[in-house]
Amino acid sequence: MTEEERYMGQAIRQAKKALLHEDVPIGCVIVYENRIIARGYNKRNKNKTTLAHAELDAIAKASKVLGDWRLEECTMYVTLEPCQMCAGAIVQARIPKVVIGCMNPKAGCAGSILNLLQMQEFNHQVEVVRGVREAECSEMLSAFFKELRQKRKESKD
Repeated sequence: MTEEERYMGQAIRQAKKALLHEDVPIGCVIVYENRIIARGYNKRNKNKTTLAHAELDAIAKASKVLGDWRLEECTMYVTLEPCQMCAGAIVQARIPKVVIGCMNPKAGCAGSILNLLQMQEFNHQVEVVRGVREAECSEMLSAFFKELRQKRKESKD
């Protein structure tokens, strides 16, 4: 197992925590000097706020650990391609590398719809690695949405 696969496994563990609150299973870890310094998972339903994305949670925790908003020597591992809000936060935090499990063709902003992480017009660009443990990340999300659709159908009947 590669280092990227191992850290993505930790992000997947975080994503599974979101399921406990019926949140979309998205998880994230931030690594600094070969150790995880921050973990986050989607808590939008739990916290009743649009802002409770896994990436934002992890960025806030990593900034606290390092005592700086600049995360210039960190790598982020996230199970689903970041949205526009999270991609913007990644650029603002100066994170140099993001490793993504699976892409999000409906809302992804690291290459699917647009690529905010690598826009030459910004003062910071991010190295992006895609498809690490992709099948596992994708299946977890597909199963969640399949179950959600089934629950909604049953509640209408």
